[in-house]
Amino acid sequence: QVQVVESGGGLVQPGGSLRLSCAASGILFNIYTMAWYRQPPGKPRELVAAISSGGSTNYADSVKGRFTISRDNARRTVYLQMNSLKSEDTAAYYCNANVFTTTRRGDYWGQGTQVTVSS
Repeated sequence: QVQVVESGGGLVQPGGSLRLSCAASGILFNIYTMAWYRQPPGKPRELVAAISSGGSTNYADSVKGRFTISRDNARRTVYLQMNSLKSEDTAAYYCNANVFTTTRRGDYWGQGTQVTVSS
Protein backbone atom coordinates (compact mmCIF):
# COMPACT_ATOMS: atom_id res chain seq x y z
CA GLN A 1 0.00 0.00 0.00
CA VAL A 2 1.24 3.46 -0.90
CA GLN A 3 0.92 6.44 1.40
CA VAL A 4 1.53 10.07 0.51
CA VAL A 5 1.73 12.49 3.43
CA GLU A 6 2.08 16.28 3.28
CA SER A 7 3.31 18.62 6.00
CA GLY A 8 4.32 22.22 6.47
CA GLY A 9 1.15 24.21 5.93
CA GLY A 10 -0.01 26.99 8.19
CA LEU A 11 -0.85 30.66 8.55
CA VAL A 12 1.56 33.22 7.12
CA GLN A 13 1.42 36.95 6.44
CA PRO A 14 1.51 38.32 2.90
CA GLY A 15 5.08 38.44 1.65
CA GLY A 16 6.10 35.59 3.91
CA SER A 17 7.41 32.12 3.12
CA LEU A 18 6.46 28.51 3.79
CA ARG A 19 7.99 25.19 2.84
CA LEU A 20 5.78 22.19 2.17
CA SER A 21 7.04 18.63 2.27
CA CYS A 22 5.52 15.44 0.93
CA ALA A 23 6.81 11.93 1.52
CA ALA A 24 5.77 8.76 -0.27
CA SER A 25 6.05 5.43 1.50
CA GLY A 26 5.12 1.80 1.00
CA ILE A 27 6.15 -0.83 -1.49
CA LEU A 28 7.31 1.28 -4.43
CA PHE A 29 9.44 0.25 -7.34
CA ASN A 30 9.64 3.68 -8.86
CA ILE A 31 8.29 7.18 -8.38
CA TYR A 32 7.85 9.14 -11.57
CA THR A 33 6.45 12.67 -11.57
CA MET A 34 5.67 14.29 -8.22
CA ALA A 35 3.51 17.38 -8.14
CA TRP A 36 1.75 19.90 -5.98
CA TYR A 37 -1.83 20.93 -6.62
CA ARG A 38 -4.00 23.39 -4.74
CA GLN A 39 -7.69 24.00 -4.32
CA PRO A 40 -8.83 27.44 -3.17
CA PRO A 41 -12.22 27.64 -1.45
CA GLY A 42 -15.03 27.21 -3.94
CA LYS A 43 -12.69 26.63 -6.88
CA PRO A 44 -11.43 23.55 -8.73
CA ARG A 45 -8.11 21.91 -7.99
CA GLU A 46 -5.22 23.27 -10.08
CA LEU A 47 -1.64 22.28 -10.78
CA VAL A 48 0.93 24.42 -8.97
CA ALA A 49 4.20 22.72 -9.87
CA ALA A 50 5.53 19.36 -11.00
CA ILE A 51 8.92 17.68 -11.12
CA SER A 52 9.97 14.59 -13.04
CA SER A 53 12.20 11.86 -11.68
CA GLY A 54 15.03 13.45 -13.67
CA GLY A 55 14.45 16.87 -12.19
CA SER A 56 12.59 18.65 -14.98
CA THR A 57 10.11 21.14 -13.59
CA ASN A 58 7.07 23.10 -14.68
CA TYR A 59 5.05 25.73 -12.86
CA ALA A 60 1.72 27.47 -13.06
CA ASP A 61 2.16 30.99 -14.40
CA SER A 62 0.75 32.42 -11.19
CA VAL A 63 3.63 31.04 -9.09
CA LYS A 64 6.61 31.33 -11.44
CA GLY A 65 9.48 33.17 -9.80
CA ARG A 66 7.98 32.75 -6.32
CA PHE A 67 7.67 28.98 -5.80
CA THR A 68 10.34 26.33 -6.22
CA ILE A 69 9.71 22.60 -6.41
CA SER A 70 12.47 20.11 -5.61
CA ARG A 71 12.77 16.45 -4.71
CA ASP A 72 15.01 14.04 -2.86
CA ASN A 73 14.68 10.68 -4.59
CA ALA A 74 16.52 8.81 -1.86
CA ARG A 75 14.00 10.09 0.70
CA ARG A 76 11.05 9.75 -1.70
CA THR A 77 10.19 13.33 -0.81
CA VAL A 78 9.13 16.39 -2.76
CA TYR A 79 9.27 19.95 -1.46
CA LEU A 80 7.57 23.20 -2.37
CA GLN A 81 9.33 26.36 -1.26
CA MET A 82 6.84 29.22 -1.39
CA ASN A 83 8.13 32.79 -1.17
CA SER A 84 6.46 36.18 -1.54
CA LEU A 85 3.14 34.64 -0.63
CA LYS A 86 -0.07 36.42 -1.59
CA SER A 87 -3.60 36.14 -0.28
CA GLU A 88 -4.59 34.41 -3.50
CA ASP A 89 -2.21 31.55 -2.62
CA THR A 90 -4.59 30.59 0.17
CA ALA A 91 -5.74 27.05 -0.53
CA ALA A 92 -5.55 23.42 0.47
CA TYR A 93 -2.36 22.06 -1.06
CA TYR A 94 -2.25 18.44 -2.22
CA CYS A 95 0.70 16.28 -3.16
CA ASN A 96 0.47 13.84 -6.04
CA ALA A 97 2.90 11.04 -6.80
CA ASN A 98 2.85 8.92 -9.93
CA VAL A 99 4.10 5.58 -8.67
CA PHE A 100 4.85 2.09 -9.94
CA THR A 101 4.02 -0.56 -7.34
CA THR A 102 3.95 -4.34 -7.48
CA THR A 103 0.68 -4.37 -9.39
CA ARG A 104 0.11 -1.07 -11.13
CA ARG A 105 1.31 2.37 -12.06
CA GLY A 106 -0.99 5.13 -10.91
CA ASP A 107 -1.50 8.42 -9.11
CA TYR A 108 -1.60 8.63 -5.35
CA TRP A 109 -2.77 11.67 -3.41
CA GLY A 110 -2.06 13.01 0.02
CA GLN A 111 -4.74 14.23 2.40
CA GLY A 112 -3.85 17.89 1.88
CA THR A 113 -2.36 20.65 3.99
CA GLN A 114 -3.91 24.08 4.46
CA VAL A 115 -2.01 27.24 3.57
CA THR A 116 -3.58 30.51 4.65
CA VAL A 117 -2.03 33.84 3.70
CA SER A 118 -3.52 36.64 5.74
CA SER A 119 -2.53 39.62 7.82
